[in-house]
Amino acid sequence: MELFGFDLPSIYLTVLIGSGICVILTLLLSDLFGGDVGVFNPTLILAFFTILSASGYLMEKYSSINSFIILSISAIIALIISSCLHFFVFIPLANAEESLVYSDESLKGRIGKVITAIPQDGYGEILIESISGNISKTAASFYNEEIGFGEETVIVEIKENVAYVVRKDGI
Repeated sequence: MELFGFDLPSIYLTVLIGSGICVILTLLLSDLFGGDVGVFNPTLILAFFTILSASGYLMEKYSSINSFIILSISAIIALIISSCLHFFVFIPLANAEESLVYSDESLKGRIGKVITAIPQDGYGEILIESISGNISKTAASFYNEEIGFGEETVIVEIKENVAYVVRKDGI
């Protein structure tokens, strides 16, 4: 079958190559344009057209099914795979990115281990372990007492990016 004077496998192949190139460019340049795009994620739309054209090309080339049925089957395949890509890859990645972020407020009450001794009226360093990684933070004693290396502490407050801590057994 022909469309606009071109045979359908050629059209599918052209769309496949074009959308494949656009997917790669979108992945490489997406940080430049940034921002939340909501439901109309360009990578998802381009993936839909890539899958549609790839499955359409293969079915046109290697089967004798009617072209309209091939287009319908290709659209269904592309919709299913794009939906899976959205729900099982893009959404979890977006949530994972957000879960790595922490605020000073979220550190209050967390337990840390002293990795650089905290002298009286001075500063040291604590290490806070979490599932997503370790956070090291400048620390000072809340009660202006010396806290030795390796002791466990609890963060009481954070002021000017310094964690004020007390010994865990001193609570």
